[in-house]
Amino acid sequence: MADVGAVANNAGQFFINIKDQFVDLANKTNIPEQIDVVDITGLFTNPWFLVPFVTLISYQLYKQAFRDLIIETLIIGCWYATGTPYMKSLVVGEELQLSKVLPVLFGGATVMGFIIYLIFGRSD
Repeated sequence: MADVGAVANNAGQFFINIKDQFVDLANKTNIPEQIDVVDITGLFTNPWFLVPFVTLISYQLYKQAFRDLIIETLIIGCWYATGTPYMKSLVVGEELQLSKVLPVLFGGATVMGFIIYLIFGRSD
């Protein structure tokens, strides 16, 4: 019989390796910097983004997939909210502003709860 501690240690090392690989990938591809410099106006006037996006929205309206439209709207809204000046003021110097983080935390939990409700709590 396998030692439970050894199995747990191996599983922990496995997940730590996955996390390290993801962090390395994010650092190599400069994902945080790319997200920080996204030009929303340029994105929504770019036909290479706009045509597939409008096609997706039109298809979902045609299929009456309102649940999926609501979820996509919430995700785009959260993405937009990450670029607001409020979000940029969460960290001042090296210090996290706890009074500003709590509304973001509860807002995110509310959005996630609503998305989970839409996916699992309702039937079409």
